[in-house]
Amino acid sequence: MQVFTITNAMSSSPLFTSQTPPPPNGRTSNLSPPSSHRPQPEKLAFLLDKCRNLTQLLQIHAVILRQGHENNPILNFKLQKTCSSIGHLDRSFSLFKRTANPDVYLYTSIINSHSSRGLQLKAFELYVQMLTQGVEPNAFTFSSLLKCCLIKDGVLIHSQAIKLGYDQDLFVRTGLLDVYAKGGDVVSARQLFDTMPERSLVPLTAMLTYYAKHGHLDDARVLFDGMEEKDVVCWNVMIDGYAQHGRPNDALILFQKMLKAKFKPTEFTVLSILSACGQLGAFELGKWVHSYIMNNKIKVNVHVGTALVDMYAKCGSLKDAKLVFDGIIDKDVVLWNSMIVGYAMHGFSKEALQLFDELLFKGLRPTYITFIGVLNACAHAGLVSAGKKFFALMKDAYNLEPKIEHYGCMVNLLGRAGHLDQAYDLVKANVNPDPVLFGTLLGACRLHGNISLGEEIAKFLVTKNLANDGTYVLLSNIYAGVGDWDGVANVRAMMKEKGIQKEPGCTSIEVNNKVHEFLAGDLRHPMSKEIYKMLEEITKLLKVNGYVPQIETVLSDVGVREKEQSLGVHSERLAIAFGLISTSPGTTIKIAKNLRVCSDCHVVTKLISKITGRRIVVRDRNRFHHFENGICSCGDYW
Repeated sequence: MQVFTITNAMSSSPLFTSQTPPPPNGRTSNLSPPSSHRPQPEKLAFLLDKCRNLTQLLQIHAVILRQGHENNPILNFKLQKTCSSIGHLDRSFSLFKRTANPDVYLYTSIINSHSSRGLQLKAFELYVQMLTQGVEPNAFTFSSLLKCCLIKDGVLIHSQAIKLGYDQDLFVRTGLLDVYAKGGDVVSARQLFDTMPERSLVPLTAMLTYYAKHGHLDDARVLFDGMEEKDVVCWNVMIDGYAQHGRPNDALILFQKMLKAKFKPTEFTVLSILSACGQLGAFELGKWVHSYIMNNKIKVNVHVGTALVDMYAKCGSLKDAKLVFDGIIDKDVVLWNSMIVGYAMHGFSKEALQLFDELLFKGLRPTYITFIGVLNACAHAGLVSAGKKFFALMKDAYNLEPKIEHYGCMVNLLGRAGHLDQAYDLVKANVNPDPVLFGTLLGACRLHGNISLGEEIAKFLVTKNLANDGTYVLLSNIYAGVGDWDGVANVRAMMKEKGIQKEPGCTSIEVNNKVHEFLAGDLRHPMSKEIYKMLEEITKLLKVNGYVPQIETVLSDVGVREKEQSLGVHSERLAIAFGLISTSPGTTIKIAKNLRVCSDCHVVTKLISKITGRRIVVRDRNRFHHFENGICSCGDYW
């Protein structure tokens, strides 16, 4: 590494070399060297451009003062700018204040220094001072201010830019576009974008970011595909947009195209892709991304570590999640939360609560997410007393006011445990009726066959215009569970009238880095013939092992044979059958379903794990189930 010092720089330059002999008495002379040997402003300006730390800067500043260049506008400008660039904004501001009659360049520089650090109020204060002193802003002044603008201030800056004729400047228009886009004013942002005479990568990226961030993914993709020049930021924005707005498959497909286009993924890329892998349960691809991180020396900091823990947990591998967790030295509370939530979603309640105790022992303060994980752990194990204790602890010990998510956890805990009245009281305690809480309680009514309370809740949601598709489906299921087919017919008539459709059950499985999705009775898969042949073999083996179809779980008024046939082609069974014919014997089968797994499929999966000797991991809407040797980790409580 090259070490730069002002002393060396001066001694090596003729500008700093004095041929004057030392005084006869041996004392150092206080006289300055002859003017012909003084450092010239051009050389000092060059040294300021090369300056990288405060020590160098102070040495240069001392020379400037000693040689009488303190009023040189160029040196003042560079001193102020260099102070800010090396992280000493306070010194930069002090220099500015000592400058008599600062010009537009000095004002713009100090405004930019504050704006770049998000110090909006100070930046605008300096801008007002600038106008008061009669200094007219230029295009760079406006683009500097726009870096930290909120939309209400951006409108004012826009009007001033128009007044002074800078609104057509590319940098100003790009800054304005960014302000409008971040503020959610897509009309103004799009108008600026469409009227740009030339669209560089910066405005294109700003518009792309707006579309992706706000979920306008189709518009974003049209813009993305039309870009002649793309950098890694554009790829990251589009991939992250898909990952954050429920289109993980598209994120993974685009990621593969990014690699083919020879773009090198960054930390931001892998964070988005790990999120997509977690959503899909794409374990193999997530594992490959982890290998890519290690092989390309992307630092596994706490952010990447948290994403890996979250991905592995959602993909059904707590072992890998724990290995990553243990390998991170400087753990923050977000990382601890990911591991606690991971244990909770897998039903490993004891481990989740133990980790909570360790978090406290480390001196970390739990957050809202921590308590969501802990309360879910209690709900999956039926730990009512413990759940009540943690719920009270939030406010009493940590001054955390429970949010709607925490009330949802408690309603789920109480409702699943059969304490429907307590759960109902908790729902009614909320001033603003929440459809999610009522939906959770409605699910508990279905679980325990409480028709009267289920009808009361459904009626309330319908009259308050809070009912969604889940409300009608749950009420229909409650009626079907007790054989009230007239009630089922009435609910379905209401759904048809309101144009509400039931969300179809869908199960996915990853094989050879490709995610395969199945619906009930699906015939679209290229290997459908082999899949259904395997299903026939499984059905025979199930009957030999004492399986009796739970036809009461079929919520349709049809005959016994039709009900048995309906159960036999549920999406999770198709996915498991595909896994059996597509993977080596003994390999763990991991599937993910978008809805709660039905009780009949739960029984069948336990038997399949015993018959085949396979470990089967199922992620449904509520939690993970680990099936092994005929036993499920949930203990049949889910």
